[in-house]
Amino acid sequence: MGKKIMTGREREEQALAYKLLLPTLIILFLIAVYPFSQVFYTSFTDRTFASVNKSNFVGLKNYGNLLRMTVKELPVVRDNNGEVKLNRETGRIIYQPSFAVLPRYPSRYKELAQFGLPGRRFVIGAVNPDFIRSIVDTDIFTLTSVSLEVVLGLLIALVVNSKFVGRGVMRAIMLLPWAVITIVSARIWEWILAPDRMGLLNMLLDQTGWGDGQLAFLNLANWQLPSLVMVDVWKTTPFMALLILAGLQLIPDELYQAAKVDGANKIKQFFSITFPLLKPSLAVALVFRTMDSLRVFGLFQVLVGQRRYSMASYNYYQLIGNRSMGLASAIGVIIFIIIFAFALFYIRLLGAEGE
Repeated sequence: MGKKIMTGREREEQALAYKLLLPTLIILFLIAVYPFSQVFYTSFTDRTFASVNKSNFVGLKNYGNLLRMTVKELPVVRDNNGEVKLNRETGRIIYQPSFAVLPRYPSRYKELAQFGLPGRRFVIGAVNPDFIRSIVDTDIFTLTSVSLEVVLGLLIALVVNSKFVGRGVMRAIMLLPWAVITIVSARIWEWILAPDRMGLLNMLLDQTGWGDGQLAFLNLANWQLPSLVMVDVWKTTPFMALLILAGLQLIPDELYQAAKVDGANKIKQFFSITFPLLKPSLAVALVFRTMDSLRVFGLFQVLVGQRRYSMASYNYYQLIGNRSMGLASAIGVIIFIIIFAFALFYIRLLGAEGE
């Protein structure tokens, strides 16, 4: 079939549509496209924040300083007779320190992590290990918190979507944690997680005999991420439940009545009706929450500061603390790419392109 020839009326309608869209496109360009293009360009320069000095084009240097990594094998330590030295207490092989094998030129690599294989030991080095850790920590934080929020939000939405006395009051109460400003809720949880009996959680653990009341939730590396996830789940689960509840409200009751007549129980109704029709709403909820979690700043900044970074808090540290505007812009571009990849993954996973 050949290409359809547009009539004069259709051309006029198309031209009118473009004219009506023009103000929106201009606004989008001014508030989104132009600023992002400026950030993208700045990421290829050595520009200094709040400085009158002229910036220079450095190409991919900022991205290399952020993402460049290497893997080196650690040689074993031997005695004068050439025998492998063993630790007297553990009996394990002693390896040379990581700084002895990691490159120092043209960029200095620092230890990021170590791992072992049978009879061998390796070290992972990075030019900027703090940023690599911030990516890993932010991704773990995002996957864990969003997964818990989806499950809990779905359960809450299913409960408040059913008919019972006081349903309206319950819907209003469940939104209270989400209504609290992030910085305020972070300060509240900072007191709750205080590393002594002044902290509410430590006091409860001490009273119940489950702890000594001295657990430093926000200082111990093993407890920092779980504590941050717990705070985020407490605050944001109501928002997830609200989005899912909106999707549940769009499902016609006639479908459930027909399924009940056909003998389908609640579980079959959920997997054959609720979940398939809820996919578009879940996709929207996942995209929104993932974007927020990957850009998390307030919780990390208030609760752990520079003891542990998210990508956004590390970006803030580079821009305000080090005044490295070029490097901070490169971090912003990397965050955008990661968020965009997550959004595409969720939409394809849930098959919500058409919806």
